[in-house]
Amino acid sequence: MMFSMWDFAILVPCIIMALYAQGRVRKAYSKFSQVASAAGISGAETARRLLRENGILDVAVEEVGGTLTDHYDPRDKVVRLSSGIYRGSHLAGLAVAAHEVGHATQHANGYFPLNLRHSFLPVANLGSKAAFPLFLIGFFFQSPGMMDIGIAFYAAVVAFQVITLPVEFNASSRAMDQLVDGRYLAPQEGVLARKVLNAAALTYVAATATALMHLVRLLILRGSND
Repeated sequence: MMFSMWDFAILVPCIIMALYAQGRVRKAYSKFSQVASAAGISGAETARRLLRENGILDVAVEEVGGTLTDHYDPRDKVVRLSSGIYRGSHLAGLAVAAHEVGHATQHANGYFPLNLRHSFLPVANLGSKAAFPLFLIGFFFQSPGMMDIGIAFYAAVVAFQVITLPVEFNASSRAMDQLVDGRYLAPQEGVLARKVLNAAALTYVAATATALMHLVRLLILRGSND
């Protein structure tokens, strides 16, 4: 009852897309982390220079463990770069570091979609934990109200994912503009750096599509109980 042909039709394409996106970003990182950048500077130094060029003097750059764990933390005002990006002087490091600085400039400039995403974060975190348990309780005990609450919580998760897309695309656009305008990239490197950022962006597209399809599944199950 809980796993039908609708589930295969909805979830299998999402799983395939998510796996493809993850594979693509890892392949791009593996490939372009082997290509030395013409600028010859590490990801950490790239981030620090770009921050200074944007007049952002209150954001630190730190090394963090793991692979592709790079992120900007607006609460602590820290650009955190994974070791391979932080220390490496390759194209992947240049592109990823610039992308994370793009988020820092969004924060400094009061970029509305970023602020909106931050406001959704607490509800999205709660929704990711509570939505499915609440929906399943409502489904098994034939409580439409409980199912609706679960759907509402999960809708917040979907909204967060949708808002994330323009935030990430804008950060990548800022990154490329900064790298090109600051002459961090040789003429032939621009296309290659963009491939790294496009591969990373695909993971957010896949996550959004998956979240939307899960919401559709919940709505179908909800409708089957009317």
